[in-house]
Amino acid sequence: MRCPFCGTLDTKVLDSRLVSESAQVRRRRSCIQCHERFTTFEVAELQMPKLIKSDGSREAFDEDKLRNGILKAIEKRPVSSEAVETAIASIKEKMQATGERELPSRWTGEAVMVELQGLDQVAYVRFASVYRSFKDISEFRDEIDRLESTKTEDTILKEDK
Repeated sequence: MRCPFCGTLDTKVLDSRLVSESAQVRRRRSCIQCHERFTTFEVAELQMPKLIKSDGSREAFDEDKLRNGILKAIEKRPVSSEAVETAIASIKEKMQATGERELPSRWTGEAVMVELQGLDQVAYVRFASVYRSFKDISEFRDEIDRLESTKTEDTILKEDK
């Protein structure tokens, strides 16, 4: 692995851990030359389905686009970068588990909303407002009411157990 600081090819692995529900390996590395430390993530490279846009065009899955959408939604929210990576890995895993070569892009948007709902409700509402093109405050209110009723139902189910 090339050092991102000095470009030397000689680096040493200090620590390896499984992350994102064992879907990634996180490696803490140190450069032999400049002694700087950095982190790398190793993931299995699998074929991702193409996405069918609403206009019918096809587009290759873009993990950076997915990550940027999630990062915009969680901006200034208390969500760890590891939680974001876990959510992205979960979405990709679910996409691959469908076994489809193509999926509607809407599928990805809904999967992001499910993950954000578990991470941070404010981020979820932010994403939903853009994704579902909220036109006025009443649509925000409806979504928040739906979130609160889901939260209440979850609490009742946990108490019944």
